[in-house]
Amino acid sequence: GPALDERGRLDPLASVGGLRGIVEASLPTFVFLVASLVTGQVWPAGLAALAVAVVMGVVRLAQRQSPVQVVAGVVVVGLSVALALTTGRAADFYVWGLVTNAVYLVAMAVSVAVRWPLAGVLFGLVRGEGTEWRASTARRRQYAAATWIVAGVFAARLAVQLPMYLADAATGLGIARVVMGLPLYALGLWLAWSVSSPRGSAPGAPASAPSTDARRG
Repeated sequence: GPALDERGRLDPLASVGGLRGIVEASLPTFVFLVASLVTGQVWPAGLAALAVAVVMGVVRLAQRQSPVQVVAGVVVVGLSVALALTTGRAADFYVWGLVTNAVYLVAMAVSVAVRWPLAGVLFGLVRGEGTEWRASTARRRQYAAATWIVAGVFAARLAVQLPMYLADAATGLGIARVVMGLPLYALGLWLAWSVSSPRGSAPGAPASAPSTDARRG
């Protein structure tokens, strides 16, 4: 979810877990990419990526962070590694990312179609609007536009990465996965927040005093 700074404006970097969040989200993929290039084999690359994910998880647990998020992160990497090892194709390490991006894209499109744009549901809570924004046609349109912006991040990932997967271009796919990770999502989140800013307030400022609250793609 979005994180706000002391002035109530969206902090895009904090919203994706800061620099640490970006590094930790990208590191297993980066390690898999480098190891597969160096060894030319899926097994050592997969085991290296999983080992990195486990080490990061242990560190997070030692720092008393949410065990649910820690376990989820390790499980996702584990599933990606398991699929790649099962098929013997390095490109299959990235399948989970393609699937999740497709699911998020569809969910956002459906939310706009049923007039409950997800950006409005999320940002409305943070801004203190609740669901009152739905009574305004202008606000619904703003939040629909904001939702399409974030959906565009997922669509861009699929547009670039799916053809690479189909072509079994594992190296290019790994690079694209790292480059189009959390920083791109943070940019989309910031643009969505700015586009949906209530009229009469500065871009990124909340409609009322918000509560505090971070993440991924």
